[in-house]
Amino acid sequence: MEAKRQITESFGHSPAHQALLRAGSRIRPLQQAHAHIVVSGSHRSLALLTKLLTSACTAGSIGYAHRLLYSVPNPDAFLFNSLVKASSSSGFAIDTVFFYHRMRRCRVSPSSYTFTSVIKACADLSSLGLGKCVHSHALACGYGSDRFVQAALVTLYAKSGDLGGARTVFDDMSERTVVAWNSMISAYEQNGCSREAIGMFYRMRDRSVQPDSTTFVSVLSACSQLGALSLGCWVHDYVVNNGLDVTVALGTSLINMYARCGNMSKAQEVFDLMNERNVVTWTAIISAYGMHGYGSQAMELFHQMKARGSRPNNVTFVAVLSACAHSGLVQEGRREYASMSQEYGLVPGVEHHVCLVDMLGRAGLLDEAYKFINELNHVEQAPAVWTAMLGACKMHKNFDLGVEVAERLLAVEPDNPGHYVMLSNIYALAGRMDRVEMVRNKMIRRRLKKQVGYSTLEVDQKTHLFSMGDKSHLETNAIYQYLDELIWRCREAGYVPAPDSVLHELEEEEREYALRYHSEKLAVAFGLLKTSHGTTIRIVKNLRICEDCHLAIKYISIVTNREIIVRDRLRFHHFKDGHCSCLDYW
Repeated sequence: MEAKRQITESFGHSPAHQALLRAGSRIRPLQQAHAHIVVSGSHRSLALLTKLLTSACTAGSIGYAHRLLYSVPNPDAFLFNSLVKASSSSGFAIDTVFFYHRMRRCRVSPSSYTFTSVIKACADLSSLGLGKCVHSHALACGYGSDRFVQAALVTLYAKSGDLGGARTVFDDMSERTVVAWNSMISAYEQNGCSREAIGMFYRMRDRSVQPDSTTFVSVLSACSQLGALSLGCWVHDYVVNNGLDVTVALGTSLINMYARCGNMSKAQEVFDLMNERNVVTWTAIISAYGMHGYGSQAMELFHQMKARGSRPNNVTFVAVLSACAHSGLVQEGRREYASMSQEYGLVPGVEHHVCLVDMLGRAGLLDEAYKFINELNHVEQAPAVWTAMLGACKMHKNFDLGVEVAERLLAVEPDNPGHYVMLSNIYALAGRMDRVEMVRNKMIRRRLKKQVGYSTLEVDQKTHLFSMGDKSHLETNAIYQYLDELIWRCREAGYVPAPDSVLHELEEEEREYALRYHSEKLAVAFGLLKTSHGTTIRIVKNLRICEDCHLAIKYISIVTNREIIVRDRLRFHHFKDGHCSCLDYW
């Protein structure tokens, strides 16, 4: 009785114990069983104690489970494996690793299930070093070729950014489940290797492995990054034709894919057909309209979202503020920024500050934007906030403020070549060529290089990539000849190249040559050559579209009577009949 009283005093009033009590009456008999086991030392009831421990994990009372484990004199493999598996599946990654270490200290042999759960926990913790130790232990115990352990290892290396390690384990697998394929596809997609992700998906299909919803979420994300609309449409058709359940995750991925490939009507169609929507889904469609410059529609959807009881989160407000910035909705943006803390108790982060500065800057409210930044504390004055301010100074040709902002940026990020390029451009626009030379000499001394711009487009389910002055394409001669003809026709229609889009030290003739063969112009020319009349041309560019290309493509849309959609680093531009959806506000 004294032992039972001590147990009650130790556990009965603890928060963990109380949480376990609230988990349901099914656990109360187990608590009584635990007391009986400790008092009597009965080994016949070890299975019941194992059930008690796993129930504690499932109920969320992980601390209680730890304390119960210490009361067991000789825990066996079944108990440890159950505990490791339960804590892992309940999301207690650190505790999973702890139970694994305790298992080793008790000299209990782990199983395939043990290693699979612990490796998964290491992946969730992004602890590659610890994961490698567990990998070595699995090899020593003879589980290196176990397909479940290997699949978990692929996920571990992939989540840790070690694509080489993930691929080595994947290639060594004698039997690859759909989980292993999904891990490898996701690894490439999440690390920015979208082409490799799609290539891996094609390999998966060639080996007759049936994809599932998880596969398609990763593939659709890769399609979004590349602008691979045809494959994205194939995935959508496959889902519909095979009667797959359009989960929230899959539906949201379809919305993102269509939106980022420039097809807002299909994105809206998918959204309308979804039976279940969460905050991620609402945020996706709001962000989509914002990217395309349809700020009013984005705000309308935001109000619908709140009216239907879905609470916005920090990511939602980034989408809302970005939509306001790209559409000049300054009043709305100010109001929603204030509502974050006042109505929802959310703390604005760097992303929100960037959006607000970008919105004010684009609207020409440079003084207000600058004051806002200076009112932020030192930590909140992140480089991205100053970068948005610098872009606004360049846009509105406020060179004095621009130089000050650029120099502050260089002080905190001296190895970012983009800041030097922007400062050089501002000096050039102000006619300070001596300062331009100074900035570029600094770049040379630091061995910094400007990021190479490129544009891609998809024709006949194949992605083509172009860079400025690129002559590597098999049809280069035809592309250049057709582009020269297009520019001549545009000039006849009134197009005059914008010289500020190239280096100022070039002669006028050299400037025009440099402008003519920018990557997006080459991509547009190729798209027009290879597609039939009436087909929309869709271009993806890794950098912001330059002023001259923006102007030239307006005229190209007139002389060819085609719609041309360009997705640059910041937003979408829909060119049609000489107009752009951004209203020159980008």
